[in-house]
Amino acid sequence: MKRNPLGLFLDRISPPQGLLLILLAILVGSVTGLAAVLFINLIAAIQKMLYALFHTVMPYVGIWSYLLVPVSGALLAGPLIAWFAREAKGHGVPEVMQALILRGGRIRARVAIAKIIASALCIGSGGSAGREGPIVQVGSAFGSVTGQLLHLSDERIKNLVACGAAAGIAATFNAPIAGVAFAIEVLMSELQVRIFGNVVIAAVSASIVSQVFLGDQPAFLVPAYSMSSPFEILLYLFLGLVAALVGIFFIRCLDYSEQIFDGWRFPLALKPAVGAVLLGVVGMSYIAFTGASPATLVGFSAEQLAEHKPHVYGSGFAFIERTLRGDAAFLPFLLLVFLKPIATSCTLGSGNSGGVFAPSLFTGAMLGGSLGALFSTLLPELSGPIGAYALVGMAAVFAACAHAPLTAILIVFEMSSDYGLILPLMIAAVTASNVAQYLFHDSMYTTKLTRRGIRFDQGRDLDIMQGVMVREVMNTEPVVVEKNAPLAKLYQMFQETNYLGFPVVDEKGLLWGIVTLQDLEKVLGADNEPLRDLKVVDVAIVDPVTVFPDEPIWTAIQKMAPRDLARLPVVSRSSETTLIGLISRSDILRAYDVGIVRKQRGQLLEDNMLLRKEEQNVFVEVRLDAGQQAVGVRLKDLGLTEAVNVVSIERGGVLHIPKGDSRFAAGDIVTLFAKKEAVELAKQQFDNGPDKKENGE
Repeated sequence: MKRNPLGLFLDRISPPQGLLLILLAILVGSVTGLAAVLFINLIAAIQKMLYALFHTVMPYVGIWSYLLVPVSGALLAGPLIAWFAREAKGHGVPEVMQALILRGGRIRARVAIAKIIASALCIGSGGSAGREGPIVQVGSAFGSVTGQLLHLSDERIKNLVACGAAAGIAATFNAPIAGVAFAIEVLMSELQVRIFGNVVIAAVSASIVSQVFLGDQPAFLVPAYSMSSPFEILLYLFLGLVAALVGIFFIRCLDYSEQIFDGWRFPLALKPAVGAVLLGVVGMSYIAFTGASPATLVGFSAEQLAEHKPHVYGSGFAFIERTLRGDAAFLPFLLLVFLKPIATSCTLGSGNSGGVFAPSLFTGAMLGGSLGALFSTLLPELSGPIGAYALVGMAAVFAACAHAPLTAILIVFEMSSDYGLILPLMIAAVTASNVAQYLFHDSMYTTKLTRRGIRFDQGRDLDIMQGVMVREVMNTEPVVVEKNAPLAKLYQMFQETNYLGFPVVDEKGLLWGIVTLQDLEKVLGADNEPLRDLKVVDVAIVDPVTVFPDEPIWTAIQKMAPRDLARLPVVSRSSETTLIGLISRSDILRAYDVGIVRKQRGQLLEDNMLLRKEEQNVFVEVRLDAGQQAVGVRLKDLGLTEAVNVVSIERGGVLHIPKGDSRFAAGDIVTLFAKKEAVELAKQQFDNGPDKKENGE
């Protein structure tokens, strides 16, 4: 592949690693901040334009504009998503997570363009969605494309993707700390110190850019709240418990809607319009229920129609701020707790584009406001201001939906600049997250991926880790040390092999224990009997944790986790003292790579591609044995017909893309794509290929 000028320039100047990543983090953060400013202004412009257009063309449309405007926006966004970049469908974060875990952080550049336009059309026309999800995906896509243009490693591309995600949250909410927490807690699923600094720099850069254009005010201006009594913490604990149930309702509602629309045989470009019709029905019903009639809206100007649109439309930030100031009532707000998830599910489940972050915050504010109103009526002496419960409810419901309590606490804290409620925020968010995760394993970001057969745990695809057995990657000939060997011999073995640990066997060669370099260092640094009198048995650990060869890699990881072990002896099922191998962390990393290749190969075989749809074409696997004539022959010399293509060669668990000079070996699993009538001939050619002497180097 031809190198691009940027990659060649980077190789020529060879900048220091730290400096390069810092500069790229600043670039990604700044561009994402500018994209957020553009996106926010574009949403406002589209809203103003659409309502003005309908008011001009149909001046007496009145309340029906709340149906026509969302449908018009969906009719514009739907084809863009369906025909230009399908990754822009929905709320986008699952696609970023999938790219991080399975594709080395690689995201197509066109995703950013499609996402920002489609989401602006959706939210500007009234779609029930947030603006943070699109900016997270746009920032992640820009970070990914930047890394790909410079031909950086997968780890550095992932770093830049995390930088873009953090910058998106920071720019949208003016919350850089929460942006960092979101990237680490939700996307990466673990704290990686080597990327932390770059993510912080990107988030700060994005915040500075957004503040230059949008101001440095927090997202919400709310009064300073504090707990009125220590016993009030029990009410916030109850709020956290209820928020867990509401969060699960939100997750299930969105998941159910996505399943219905995904399984519906209907043009993808038109599905968002159907969702917009359902959204319009919800919005108009809400207006009718709360007392606004069509007659009162007929005479409204375009600006007034946009200002008085149903509260379930858009991200709802203006109404959230009203709630945070204490303007809340029990029944109307309780109704919104259910209507907002339904409206969001109609919008995003149908395939339109937007985020779920803001809708979950809106739902939480409504829940907190309704419970705050209830508490003030039933327990006036114990409860605090209604707005305080709305503020805490935002964090609690988002924590339940995303399973991300730290991000929830920080986002609400930064958006309100209110430290007085930090204790209620912590107790409610942690309670809601843990209870929701106990009752329903998936978050709103992982349900879609689970349906695709991708299940994450601690940043890894759980299915991949369960699909590779220990025997496939273990060291079958581990270096062992006898328990009665002198310590000097152990010291020599560490120096000669550079290994960090060895299984310890007894006189019969049976597993007795395990010894590590750390065990030896403890003895060398202690004041005890002379070292020449010590043996391995004096420093080794007896009865080590073991694993069986037929257990999945995930089991080995779970056994290593409690004491952070670096290696496990592999023992026979028939006798737990019979050592048959050793598995280490490096083996597990290799196993993950093997699993990814295997999963991608399975998707290649099972994916419903156009080629596969042609009934006359089939995928076939051929395993080469030592006696077959194709062993040792180059692909170009095998003489396959034009009706047969060699797709891949699996050798030792590693998938190779064959070329003309690729030489087949015994044990290879060759995947063929061929016409049905040519399959048997292809098999014969592999079994009875040309004589090897005709195919020398």
